Amino acid sequence: MSRNLLILGAAPDLGELRDTLVRLEDTIIFALIERSQFKHNSDIYKAGKMHFKDGYRGSFVSWFLKEVEHVHAKVRRYNSPDEYPFTDNLPEPVLPPLEYPPVLVDPQNININDEIFNVYVNTVVPGITSVGDDKNYGSSATRDIECLQALSRRIHYGKFVAESKFQDPKTHDEYVRLIKEKNRDRLMELLTNTRVEELLLKRLKAKAIIYGQDLSTASLDANGNINSGCSLLATTASADASDERVKSRVNYDLVVSLYRDYVIPLTKEVEIEYLLHRLD
Repeated sequence: MSRNLLILGAAPDLGELRDTLVRLEDTIIFALIERSQFKHNSDIYKAGKMHFKDGYRGSFVSWFLKEVEHVHAKVRRYNSPDEYPFTDNLPEPVLPPLEYPPVLVDPQNININDEIFNVYVNTVVPGITSVGDDKNYGSSATRDIECLQALSRRIHYGKFVAESKFQDPKTHDEYVRLIKEKNRDRLMELLTNTRVEELLLKRLKAKAIIYGQDLSTASLDANGNINSGCSLLATTASADASDERVKSRVNYDLVVSLYRDYVIPLTKEVEIEYLLHRLD
């Protein structure tokens, strides 16, 4: 059973954080698979395509996200230090506040959800969906919000990663010196672990291949077991499996590129911004 890292009262160690981030990989992959079952439905991302009786002038997804976050704010979702809204001017909770131990030192309240939203709408959605409009606007937007919230949580967890690294006695003094110097480049070098990133990308590809399999055509024997001749788990578990052998409900190369080109860099952006203000 995993521990609730938000109530420890001290920065969790990197091992505990990695366990949480690995579980978030599963959440993100399954959310992408769910969104990929619908067409692109590009109209839901365009402002002015739908008429709102409340006078809202943005896109359908933006309106839907705003309404969902208004409800979530009322039940204290954004009181949690690992949750960050995409919407401004949210209502106050209707429940008594929850008290979390002060683990993070974040005077700037760093939030890069605008960047996450743009990457998701302009790069991720076109990559995981087929071109067209199936009119499943509500279902598509619901899956979009699940994806956005999972990506936001994963990326902003960089604050906890940065705090854990900052507290490490082996590197603490070096971090303090670089923060005082405002040395972004050297901070980036210090917090980057290339080997961990390479292993993460390999694990992601293997997960995306396995989780994304279409088992609807699987052949079962009399005992309900998958026949050994099927090109399923045993075949596709390799991260080097070829496109010809694997039929996937989600483009697993896109999942890898999403992490390599956006999730990892944006997480590091959060870490750097957090560290630069850590001594404020």
